Amino acid sequence: MLLMRTTLTLDDDLAGILQRRAKQLGQSFKEVVNSTLRNGLAAKVIDTTPSVAVRPHDFGTSPGVDLDRLNQLVDELAADDYMRKAAEDDIARH
Repeated sequence: MLLMRTTLTLDDDLAGILQRRAKQLGQSFKEVVNSTLRNGLAAKVIDTTPSVAVRPHDFGTSPGVDLDRLNQLVDELAADDYMRKAAEDDIARH
């Protein structure tokens, strides 16, 4: 195993946590830092896939209704309603 000696500057809160962990586990500070880094890096490698479950739902729509085009259907219905009301107003004026 290749060993590399380096200087690492840690935030005070992290250094305290690592020192307490080393004391609790009866390990050296160096061992705790190395194992913590290994665990953290391994977790990032393993945890790259999202944990989202997609469950299909039957909306019970009628055959021929395209759910991807519902906004267009709403627009068409609104236009039809506008035209109907305009025709009724035109008839009422004459």
